[in-house]
Amino acid sequence: MTNTSNKFWLNTPLYEMSHEQWESLCDGCGKCCRIQYLDETDSMLMQTDVACRLLDTDSLRCTDYENRLSKVPDCVQITPQTLKDYYWLPESCAYKTVARGEDLPSWHHLLSGDPELIHKEGHSLQGKLVSERDVHEEEIEDRIIQWIAITD
Repeated sequence: MTNTSNKFWLNTPLYEMSHEQWESLCDGCGKCCRIQYLDETDSMLMQTDVACRLLDTDSLRCTDYENRLSKVPDCVQITPQTLKDYYWLPESCAYKTVARGEDLPSWHHLLSGDPELIHKEGHSLQGKLVSERDVHEEEIEDRIIQWIAITD
């Protein structure tokens, strides 16, 4: 178990975290790598069960993380400066959790030491996504699984 003094996410402001600290916050849930659409007419976020072509749907890790931004035009880099702009990140996202001043959940690898615990406890999309490589582009919108109202 990690004691409070070792919990850098509680003691270090987001803007002061090292690159390594920031990157280690990602819990590997895969939720930000699914294809989503925003219907601006009625402010609905439509989430699909289709993952970015670079996401390994078994491990839920990017297969080309270093080059993802140039290979996938819709991919975004989450930073302390841009975090507030990404309303579509789930509330369970570790970046949002830390930004709210909360501790990470017990299944997070920084607390548990087990990067597989998030999957074992069902907090990730492991086993629930298909790769966009395996779906025809015109079929992706047919795979909408959840609609979320966006509020200001």
